Amino acid sequence: MTTDKSLPVTKRMVWEAYQLVAGNGKAAGVDGQSLDEFAQDLGNNLYKLWNRMASGSYFPPAVRRVEIPKANGGIRPLGIPTVADRVAQMVVKQYLEAGLDRVFDPDSYGYRPGKSAHQAIEQTRKRCWDYDWALDLDIKGFFDTIDHALLVRALRKHCQEPWVLLYVERWLKAPVEMPDGTIQKREAGTPQGGVVSPLLANLFLHYGFDAWMRRTFPRIPFERYADDAICHCRTRQEAEHLKAALEKRLADCHLTLHPQKTQVVYCRDSNRRETHPQIHFTFLGFTFRPRMAKNRWGKLFTCFLPAVGPQALKRMRERIRSWRLPQHAPLPLADIARILNPILQGWWQYYGRFYPTEMWTLFTYFDERLGAWLRRKYKWLKRHRGRSLRRLNSIAKRNPSFFVHWARLGHATVG
Repeated sequence: MTTDKSLPVTKRMVWEAYQLVAGNGKAAGVDGQSLDEFAQDLGNNLYKLWNRMASGSYFPPAVRRVEIPKANGGIRPLGIPTVADRVAQMVVKQYLEAGLDRVFDPDSYGYRPGKSAHQAIEQTRKRCWDYDWALDLDIKGFFDTIDHALLVRALRKHCQEPWVLLYVERWLKAPVEMPDGTIQKREAGTPQGGVVSPLLANLFLHYGFDAWMRRTFPRIPFERYADDAICHCRTRQEAEHLKAALEKRLADCHLTLHPQKTQVVYCRDSNRRETHPQIHFTFLGFTFRPRMAKNRWGKLFTCFLPAVGPQALKRMRERIRSWRLPQHAPLPLADIARILNPILQGWWQYYGRFYPTEMWTLFTYFDERLGAWLRRKYKWLKRHRGRSLRRLNSIAKRNPSFFVHWARLGHATVG
């Protein structure tokens, strides 16, 4: 039986893990305790967690299942651990991450220090210029179908610490509380939403995909971000051969390539004039397709480029619609700007990085909603759409710092 304080988990490790968790999501787990409530008795809560982790008596509670609607009409299942469990997972993640990250492939970009989605998109853009074909991969239900035995085997290659292996296996087996309150055992997968899950998922796909690709198809470059990947091929035949090989490889890893969402894409531009049925794909919210661009001499040509995708635009428009701006007519515009501009700024910083003109349709829609807010706020503008939009432009010129797109243009995008 494990004796008290028998494992090398220190109070400092727990404290540093809490500091990292405290800056992230505040959702409560199955115990209903929020991050703020946990902090009200912080010293006692952290001491109890350390005491249990250091003695080997820590058993993670069930993970609360939350179902998030996806843009394609499906459901993305997330698992929300309790605050204490998030801290415990962070202890293990901090212990493992530096060593594992040195092993991971340079073209693995997801959830890694010093790596980003923009880097993955930039590399994809460059390779689409050099390669005529792309294989857009989609692994069906990846986080829910990771094989526990294969994952632990991969972890043992890089970590022999008994306490780390002990807690990872306990997290993998922790049950799930479904939205209806029922408890389900988990035989496979690691909950998407857990602190340590992205690191474990990267480790699984490092051996399941990255290292296998380098060994079996060394001439085919790829970019992978978590379970999303793009592979670049010279010919359609090469892409189809890779797809068939990957179906078998993933099946050996107890994973399934999504038959509808996995597709071979022709990267058409001005130098590639052939006609093929599939000439676009979406990666990390950006849709790659033929777009008009200017060369250094100002001449227009067609280039295969990324820009914010239609599904991402739809989600952002729905978010703007949910704000119901006209119903907040009593609020001053400065207050609306203070609340909403950080959200618009975040969208712009992510989606405005590539082919930014595609974002202007979204900002135009936002300004139209502001115009409706003006018409509700001032009776003399009621039923005068054109007048309200001209008024909005006047406000934008006087206060360009209110919203990110006003700051760039010096005026609103309508009127």
